[in-house]
Amino acid sequence: MSGGLQAAYFGAYFVGPLTYSGWIVRRFGYRWAFIVGLCLYGVGALMFWPSGVNRSFGGFCGSMFIVGSGLATLETAANPFIATCGPSRHSELRLTLAQSFQAIGTVVAPVLASQVIFKDVDSNSLTSVQWVYLGIGIFVFLLAVVFFFVRLPEVTDADMANQAELAVDVTDYKDKPLRQQYTLFYGVLAQFCYVGAQVAYAGYFINYVIWVRPETSKATGSNLLAVAQGCFAIGRFVSSGLLKITKPRFVLLGFMSGAVIFASLVLALKGNTAIAMISLVLFFESCCFPLIFTLSLRGLGRHSKRGASFIIAAVSGGALFPPVLGSVADAFDGNTQRAFFVPLIGFCIAWTFPLYLNLFKGKSLDGWTENVKVSPEPNMNSNDGEILGENERSKNI
Repeated sequence: MSGGLQAAYFGAYFVGPLTYSGWIVRRFGYRWAFIVGLCLYGVGALMFWPSGVNRSFGGFCGSMFIVGSGLATLETAANPFIATCGPSRHSELRLTLAQSFQAIGTVVAPVLASQVIFKDVDSNSLTSVQWVYLGIGIFVFLLAVVFFFVRLPEVTDADMANQAELAVDVTDYKDKPLRQQYTLFYGVLAQFCYVGAQVAYAGYFINYVIWVRPETSKATGSNLLAVAQGCFAIGRFVSSGLLKITKPRFVLLGFMSGAVIFASLVLALKGNTAIAMISLVLFFESCCFPLIFTLSLRGLGRHSKRGASFIIAAVSGGALFPPVLGSVADAFDGNTQRAFFVPLIGFCIAWTFPLYLNLFKGKSLDGWTENVKVSPEPNMNSNDGEILGENERSKNI
């Protein structure tokens, strides 16, 4: 059932960005994508109430799919918005720092849920859960209203094409068709494998801890997971600092290499040492998502928004790796430690992407991060928040 909920949630990431989410961003802009994403999220949260009343597992999966659709729409807009609205050379730093605060939520939320929200939940009562999701639904609808009245800068495909053309002397930029953007599709593969491995580690962390140290209770395992998530949050803040003093491609290669090394040790060690190793895996995997995202978008020009949709769709790797790991663990008579070779494979595939960037794309990437001073001009054209058409925007440029 846990695997089914994860498949429903992350499966939405495969559907949304490639269809309605990406289309909304390209056709109506970031602001309306935020509003639609929040509304979808609110609808999914409200659906948890009838699912809880009827104790319907299918209803919970359906609710989780709609929640995932809303969050996929938000990410399809928010990540490229943060990456493109500002100096191009700092896009990796902006997105990594933004997601550092998201990582704090991964530490606080489970503790809050176990100690406050779900404390009185039993097999006969889901009332507190229903009220929590009702509150979440109401809050995100109010937030959607706020975004309706907020004027956000817009960056069109014409803006991104203009920026790339201005930087052609230092980046070797070429305006190629989308099907020839090989770095983008390599990044999509790397993101798919990385996110799948990350979700597998988080989803089966407690099972692993209990296996390598059998006297561990589930409550203690939950507390250790909170510590490991704290390492994850610290890793994002540390990487944000490193991005101020070194190249993003070096940071990604270093952290991805660390994840592969300690993921290998996770398979061999026992006891407290093994728990320390898996916590270090979470530390080193911390910055990989935002860095893969931004480095894959470099030089896409007019294809930037569509490329961002592809990379967000790769989050659907979280729907594949955890069920496979669980099935392998069952085949090994519950030996979760041996089954962790599944996410190790994902990390190894993802590791080849920064290796490729450093060997073959260093000159172009360094041109963006060191020499490109221009950034898309924020399009704040009218009080009604409508976006200038591509042709009109191009004429203005």
